Parts: sequence; C-alpha cells; structure tokens
Amino acid sequence: MDIRANQAGADAGHGISFGEAFRVWLRVAALSFGGPAGQIAVMHRILVEEKKWISEGRFLHALNYCMLLPGPEAQQLATYVGWLMHRTAGGLMAGGVFILPGIIAIMGLSYIYAAFGNVSFVEALFFGLKAAVLAIVVEAVVRVGKRALKNRIMIALAAIAFVAIFFFAVPFPIIIIAAGIIGYAGARSGRTEFAPAGHGHGGSGAAIDSMLGEAVPDHVRPNTARAIRLSALWLGLWLVPVIALLLALGQGNVFSQIALFFSKMSLVTFGGAYAVLAYVAQQAVEHYHWLKPHEMLDGLGMAETTPGPLIMVLQFVGFMAAYRDPGGLSPMLAATLGGLLATWVTFTPCFLWIFVGAPYIERLRGNKGLAGALSAITAAVVGVILNLSIWFALHTLFRETVPVHAFPLNFDMPVLRSVDVPALVLAIAAATAIFRLKLGMLTVLAGSCAAGVALRLAGGI
Repeated sequence: MDIRANQAGADAGHGISFGEAFRVWLRVAALSFGGPAGQIAVMHRILVEEKKWISEGRFLHALNYCMLLPGPEAQQLATYVGWLMHRTAGGLMAGGVFILPGIIAIMGLSYIYAAFGNVSFVEALFFGLKAAVLAIVVEAVVRVGKRALKNRIMIALAAIAFVAIFFFAVPFPIIIIAAGIIGYAGARSGRTEFAPAGHGHGGSGAAIDSMLGEAVPDHVRPNTARAIRLSALWLGLWLVPVIALLLALGQGNVFSQIALFFSKMSLVTFGGAYAVLAYVAQQAVEHYHWLKPHEMLDGLGMAETTPGPLIMVLQFVGFMAAYRDPGGLSPMLAATLGGLLATWVTFTPCFLWIFVGAPYIERLRGNKGLAGALSAITAAVVGVILNLSIWFALHTLFRETVPVHAFPLNFDMPVLRSVDVPALVLAIAAATAIFRLKLGMLTVLAGSCAAGVALRLAGGI
C-alpha cells in the first residue's frame, strides 16, 4: 500500500502525494474566511510562499482566468491548482473540500435562522452582524482596489463601471465584455497600463512549474475529444436535474424556480461573490420576493462568519425560498432541499469551466492581449464591488429607500429622515476597528454581535 502511495506521488511528477495535498486543502478550507480577497490571500501564502507548490506567475495566470469566469473565483482557483497537481481527481478534491465546511455551516445557521429568526436575541445578533459586514465589504473595495487600480486608466475603468451599474443599471456582462475589449486592445497596442498586477513574492522553484518545465503532462495539453467528453459529463450533472424538475413540477414551482434562477446566475454573474450578490439581491428580493433586503444582509453575515466562499450565501437564499413555499413537504425538509439544490446548480458549472477550459488557458500563458483583458476586467470588478457596498449601506443604514426611474437613470435613493442611528454608530465603530485599529475580521464580527445584543437589552433597537 505504501509503495502504491509513493508511486502515485511519483507519477504526478512532483512527489506530492494525494493524501498530503488533501491535508493542505483541508487547512486552506479551514482558514478561508473573509470573502474572496482573504481566501485568495490564504491560498497564495500557503501554496506559493510556504509550500512552494506553484510559482507566482502561474498562480496569477490561473487567478486571472478564474476572475474572468462566472462564479466564485477562489473556489475555482482551488480547483484549478488541484487539477494541475493531481488531474481531475485533484481538482474535485480541492474544489470540493474548499466548499464543504461552508455548506455544513450555512445549513446549520439557516436552520437556526428559520426557527428562531424572529426571536429578539437572534434579531439583535444579526443587527450587529449587518453593521460589521458593511465595514468588511467597504474594506474589500479598498483592498482589491489597491491591487487592481495601479494607474489612472484602471481607476477610470473602475469609476465608469460603478457609474454604469449603480446609476444606469447596465448589466454586468456588458460591463465585463467592454472592459475586456478595452484591455485587450490596450495591451495589443503596447500600453504598459494594462500589464497584469503583481501579488507579492513568488516561489521560483515551485513543484508544479518544475513538473511542467520539461515535458507537459497529458492532462495539461488541450485535447478536443477529451474536452467534448468532459463537457457532456458536467453539462449532464448540471442540467439533467434542472430539466427533470421542470418536467415534473412545472415552471411555477419554487424548486424549478430555484434551479432555473441559480443556473442562469451561474452563466451571467461575473466578478466573484461580491458581483454575484448584487445580482442575486436584486432578483431574489425584488423579483421573486423570496426574502427581504435585511434578510439578504443576514445571509451575507452568516457567510462572512463561516469558512468557504462568500457565495455560500446563495444556499441560504435557496433555503429561505423553499422554507416559505414548501408545497406538500414539511418547511424544514423543503428548505434543506432548496438550499442543496441552489448549491448544486451554483457550483457544478464551476468544475465544468475549469476542467474544460484550463488546458487551453495554460496554452495562453504569456499572451499579452489576454493579460490586458483580464487586468481591465479586474479594474471593472472594483467598481461593481463599490456598487455592492453602497447597496448594502443603503439597506443597512436607512429604513426606507425610493426608486428613481428617470430615463436613463435607474437607482435607489435613501430617505434621509429614515436613517437608522444605532446601525450607523455600529457601522462606524466596525469600520474604525478594521481600518484604524487593524482588528481581525472575526474579532470585529464578534464585537458587533455583542454590541447588537447589548443594544437590544438596553432598549436601543
């Protein structure tokens, strides 16, 4: 048995066994708090700097591709690196382990929220959470912006993206496509502003790069026949359950709606979790009426306090949707199935994008046009994250907003007299703790929860 294990490591070409990789990915998953920026930082520190499994250049190349994809870039990046190391099994293991703790944690918190969400103690807990989450999202804008907005052109792209999506409701895919075209054209014309951003110090003697340096393994080479087989497999795993629900239950059923909505979302939502949430919040709250704006913030607070991708909040949305429309099932059983269904149709396409696209992306390493397009898209995403932070601020700090629909303007304006003073004070305190005192995310979240409970006990909320 030991001989087989050693042989598996040797066959991989880098000497890192599947078991060792599994233990490291478990560690990455356990530390994956703080949204995509924090999760990418954890992976970079462990995989590039500590373990030296992958070089700086290859890590950034994979990251830029994952940022271009719809869905959670951190989970897709884990899948990409796992695939490079141990083929499809490695990608499944890395990507699956990365989301498993979040699935379990969000499901448990959703049970508590559905059963006790109207109890004053739980309401106070989530009141405090929302203020901290607002500060965390604002910090994400600053953190990602520092990395992506390295010159005036990138700052301009971020500003244009923000104005387009916040004031004019321009669909995110249009913003992404436009940014990509600008970046590609700029890089091809030789503009240095579109060169990819750095990410710290890299591991020059990385295991994956040593493996790929001389002879490229078969699984990294583009292969059309294999791509067709993988596409058929993963499209089947993704879409067959959706089609079966539509045929059996019809489009008006909540499970069919969940399957269709999150499947569509997995195709049109780019830019990672923060961009996804802006789209989900609009549709789930305003179109489907599955939950209220403050409940969306409560779900985001859950996702921020648990390991795994921030996009796990979508499981909470599916949970609450089915909980409120269980049909003939018990509410908790329907909610469990709704949450798992949302998770399945959200994450299954992520494996499709990596296993089918990664070999072709590996061939494009060093392509200046692609690098420029990805850099411009990253800048545009900063504007979208800023849009999300303002959306959260409006619904956290104000009890009322008024929709403004005056062509071509289309946005929500706060009613100033409806400002929630306790929420404003808590948000300022959380922002001070993060930006000035440099306190950790979990410390700020715990302190905000305690403050919310204290305000409830004192009659302040």
